[in-house]
Amino acid sequence: MRGLEEEGALPSGLDLARVAVEPPRDPSHGDLSTNAAMVLAKPAGVNPRELAGQLAARLGAEEAVTEVGVAGPGFINLRLNPSFWQARIPEILRSGPAYGASDVGAGEAVNVEYVSANPTGPMHVGHVRGAVFGDALCNLLEKVGYKVCREYYINDAGGQIEVLARSAFLRYREALGEDIGQIPEGLYPGDYLKPVGQALVATHGKSLLEKDEPEALSIVREAAVEAMMELIRGDLGVLGIVHETFFSELALHRSGSVEQTLKVLEDKGLIYIGELEPPKGEVPDDWEARPQTLFRSTEFGDDTDRALKKSDGSWTYFAPDIAYHLDKYNRGYRTMIDVWGADHSGYIKRMRAAIAGVTDGNADFDVKICQLVRLFRNGEPVKMSKRSGDFVTLREVVDEVGKDVVRFMMLTRKNDAPLDFDFAKVMEQSRDNPVFYVQYANARIHSVLRNVAEEGTYDLSDGALANADFTLLADEAEMALLKLMASFPRQVEQAALAHEPHRIAFYLDDLAAAFHGLWNKGKDDHSLRFIRADHRDVTLARLALIRAAAYVIAAGLGILGVEPTEEMR
Repeated sequence: MRGLEEEGALPSGLDLARVAVEPPRDPSHGDLSTNAAMVLAKPAGVNPRELAGQLAARLGAEEAVTEVGVAGPGFINLRLNPSFWQARIPEILRSGPAYGASDVGAGEAVNVEYVSANPTGPMHVGHVRGAVFGDALCNLLEKVGYKVCREYYINDAGGQIEVLARSAFLRYREALGEDIGQIPEGLYPGDYLKPVGQALVATHGKSLLEKDEPEALSIVREAAVEAMMELIRGDLGVLGIVHETFFSELALHRSGSVEQTLKVLEDKGLIYIGELEPPKGEVPDDWEARPQTLFRSTEFGDDTDRALKKSDGSWTYFAPDIAYHLDKYNRGYRTMIDVWGADHSGYIKRMRAAIAGVTDGNADFDVKICQLVRLFRNGEPVKMSKRSGDFVTLREVVDEVGKDVVRFMMLTRKNDAPLDFDFAKVMEQSRDNPVFYVQYANARIHSVLRNVAEEGTYDLSDGALANADFTLLADEAEMALLKLMASFPRQVEQAALAHEPHRIAFYLDDLAAAFHGLWNKGKDDHSLRFIRADHRDVTLARLALIRAAAYVIAAGLGILGVEPTEEMR
């Protein structure tokens, strides 16, 4: 590209952001394909096929390129010298599990808010997917050089907290010996509030009964929220998830930040008093057109302007949410990623509009929706209801199948697609279970390396393996595995920029398939076995190959927050 610019065949300063270089869908077309000519032709004012021919001529002169061709409207297909791929093995061995790391993020601060479950009880399986997705996304962003803040927004203001306080106060009375009978409809019935009641008795004795209800409930509310957050931190801990920042909604209200934020919007002319049109479709019976405080959300792409106050004069949920995201922005986070549940998808447009309005369009805001997890046991649905107290907790799931299985399985589907989790299937030792399939590949590699180490005939240090003769890795299956390993840094970077950690789980499944394919090929053709007693140099090269594969698997699993298994039991 630079050469064509120097010759004047291309103008300088062309935007290369849309230029892609990636393996073609059909491997017969080559190792790499690029759309450079088609992307750059129009701004350069040249014919795409003509530009493709010029680029192909220059690329063909590169030492690593053995074949170059132009296809279709201007795709350039390249085939690379095997030595290019073979040279990646020492590179991987030098990096170890850090392989794939980069500085593409350049230290940019990114705020990722995830989980943020209401502090009204223990985490249940419905929270797991967003928790794992958010944490893996943070790992992924850190891998490519972003400075990430893991944040949890505590919804400790509003109606659900009042219900929690009243439910805990009932357990307090129970702990004092009162027969409370059946838990009234509308309160939280779970036994997890009994310890809260007991702790209140230990701290306050009977004194809360002597106080006015508002004062007593205020004390109970604070104790109950803290107890629930301690419970939630513990639940997340069993998944290996630790948030750096916990941000209180109640503190936001008490600080006056909501009023200050609305003043900012008012000064920008983005707030007015008006009446909203009735909802489209079936109009609720209690619908009443009335003057409201509205945000001009439609100016930023929303379907309708949005209310900031309820009929009783209190803030809607929307108002403190705007203030919260402005606070993030003021803390230095120009990039904000929120991980929400499926029931919040209708809320995205208004939040994007509000953030654009309050930051003058200077913030990059992305919402990742995590669809529902459908829980099964041997194909039969497992029913749960948080309201009734009869639900499957996060801890129960982790206790039964293990942290690593839960984390991996939650990333085996794109976040916005429903996910089925069957307790029986996720423990199967079969090709249909991706977490087993990937871990089995890693365990097989370490089994080979252990056997060789016990014989003591090879130096298995990374330095020694890096000096092997990699030209001996010439079989099609060996090269396929090697090319896939070499693509890992690109896969990581693309997954990070797209905010899609599931791509790493998909990649690991493909990598495991390539390894198992090579293993099985060696069972049928002894010349392809990893250990060749008759050929020491071949053995050393293949041991280097599989050690490098183990490092790539470890790097990928590290992003997912999963420990690599070196031995299957």
